[in-house]
Amino acid sequence: MLELEIFLAALVFMGALPLIAGAFQYGLASVHCLRRRSHPEGDHYPRVAVVIPAWNEAAVIGRTLDQLARLEYPGERLRIYVVDDASTDGTPELLRAKAAQYPGLVWALRREHGGEGKSHTINHGLREIRADGWYQAVMVIDADVIFTTGSLRRMARHLADPKVGAATAYIKEGSRPANYMNRFIAYEYITAQAAARRGLNVLGVQACLAGGAQLIRRESLEAAGGEIDTSTLAEDTVTTFRIQLAGKRVVFEPHATVWAEEPRGVDGLWKQRLRWARGNIQVTRMFRHVWLHPRRQGGLGRVSFALIWFSVLLMPVFLICASTGLIALFFIDRAFATHVFKGLWAINVVVYLFITLSSFSIDPSTARRCWLQGIAFPGGVSLAIMLYTIAPTAFVSDGSALLRDLGAHPTAALGTALTLFVYAWLTLAMVAAAAIRQIERRRPLAWMAAPLVYLVGYGPLQCAITATAYIKQLRGAEMRWDKTEKVGAVGELA
Repeated sequence: MLELEIFLAALVFMGALPLIAGAFQYGLASVHCLRRRSHPEGDHYPRVAVVIPAWNEAAVIGRTLDQLARLEYPGERLRIYVVDDASTDGTPELLRAKAAQYPGLVWALRREHGGEGKSHTINHGLREIRADGWYQAVMVIDADVIFTTGSLRRMARHLADPKVGAATAYIKEGSRPANYMNRFIAYEYITAQAAARRGLNVLGVQACLAGGAQLIRRESLEAAGGEIDTSTLAEDTVTTFRIQLAGKRVVFEPHATVWAEEPRGVDGLWKQRLRWARGNIQVTRMFRHVWLHPRRQGGLGRVSFALIWFSVLLMPVFLICASTGLIALFFIDRAFATHVFKGLWAINVVVYLFITLSSFSIDPSTARRCWLQGIAFPGGVSLAIMLYTIAPTAFVSDGSALLRDLGAHPTAALGTALTLFVYAWLTLAMVAAAAIRQIERRRPLAWMAAPLVYLVGYGPLQCAITATAYIKQLRGAEMRWDKTEKVGAVGELA
């Protein structure tokens, strides 16, 4: 019986692995500012060919091109190739006008038979650029992103180091006016980019070049085959891995800011992140020979990188293990289950405070806009469980008083039901998050989505999407590229 209890406790604390990985990355990020190599001195201006895949982007592509034309970068060392993937809106006419407005800078390419997806569209542009041979570096971006004027210059200076094969920027959510979902995403990008990628810089490895800002050295692109992957939904991650496996570094430049318009609701986020999650599963399998082989695969093969990668990829599994272990312990040894539960959630409290406060200090301007979403990131229910962990006596006393005020009377059966609910919450939260999407898709109930996200949590919503990606991948579902709808909502932020 003792061995069983230890095993179940181990299952429970598997739920803490993503927390430990997150705290580890934030700890590394705090060291990042002390590394002189993260802030290279001087400028470096390689000839850069920008590739922009575009399909029905008339609402956004004009502003993107205008902003690129204003970059603090020598005009004779920059060319912008927009690859129109057989658009059916006003994109072709707009591109012709912009090519005339910026002769020698903007080049409009057209695929008459499109529909194969973003990767094939990018490759069409890459073939044109490689045939010309003018470029020294390629920058792949999205049609809607808004580069701040100094962003490319800050990225390009990293390529002065011959050991660096690619650089990426800090993508920030810039929709104006921003709704609750935009602000959740803005806070998430502090954690997933400003902090996490700083930490990975310290490790000398990156998981992914941001899809909206990938600056790649010519030699690194050629070493990776000259084109990007078309067999997965994560072509940017595949490119990142291949560059590093070829012996070059990929770096994150936190001071190169690029603004992007992100989804405004649960359904839009779900479609976007489901594609990302499925892509990560595909990459994990594609590079299965890499994991935990540091001598052969360098930084990508380190235990530290595997901890970070799999803590995200397997988070739903870890959370289900935690709930399963707690519920099983409840029926075997309630006193021990209570201690294990408090231990797990004590880790939650410490890491939550550390990450939240660190995020606010890393990007104060974003924190001022989305402080509420940062606090509410794990959800109201999880926050209540954390409060119970900190002050159980007061919490139970106040909760009992509230029930009596409402005309209910606490009973042993109610206590058991609440305990099992709390023990199962890490799994139930994912189920509840999936339900929110269905609620939002029913017009009369759509207004409930926002308060429910605050209650259930943005974090559990991400876990539910990843769990769905497992199912889609196991079923061999079609690899659809669900385009995120953009309307040009990025504010005057550049």
